[in-house]
Amino acid sequence: MQIELSPDDIETIISEADSAAWRLRRRLGLPACDREDLGQDLLIDLLRRLPAFDPARGSLGAFAGLVLRNQSSRIAIRIMRERRAQGGGLLSLDAPSGSEDQRPLAETIGEDDGLSAWHGQATNACASTEQHQAVQTAISRLPLGDRRLCAALAHRPISALVSEGFGSRSTLYRRLVDLRHVLTAHGIGLSWDDVAAA
Repeated sequence: MQIELSPDDIETIISEADSAAWRLRRRLGLPACDREDLGQDLLIDLLRRLPAFDPARGSLGAFAGLVLRNQSSRIAIRIMRERRAQGGGLLSLDAPSGSEDQRPLAETIGEDDGLSAWHGQATNACASTEQHQAVQTAISRLPLGDRRLCAALAHRPISALVSEGFGSRSTLYRRLVDLRHVLTAHGIGLSWDDVAAA
């Protein structure tokens, strides 16, 4: 159904979305800069659902409030799920670092202490080169069939390898488990992205 909106209706919609974004940001403890993004997400969802508005059942403000409350709940659930998966709350890099000069956290984190280092990734060019060299050395020690499998995995998914005759899906997954053990025995714990980069 096509809805004709007056300037007052538009103002109501924008005001309701802004208020909902402010409440959601405060409830989740998000940085102030996230309020506009939340407001846009809420407003887009409200505009998508606007054709379902029936003036005979209530006012536009009540409809907007209900839709925004439901979407706010969905956003909050998603953010809380992400926080639990990451093991706690989010920390903004724009937050004060706690040092006396009140520099943002982003300015106090060195390259060796960054997110890449926390995940065991190479943090500088020298470490990256050493990792690449270690992967190449370990792969060169593998039998020819395993080297071919590694090369194929660098460019194609398992389903493509099955269709190309490398074996069944279960056989390939068993070979991958064995390859990981062999590569770990050669001193490298790596993902297939590392193999692909080599």
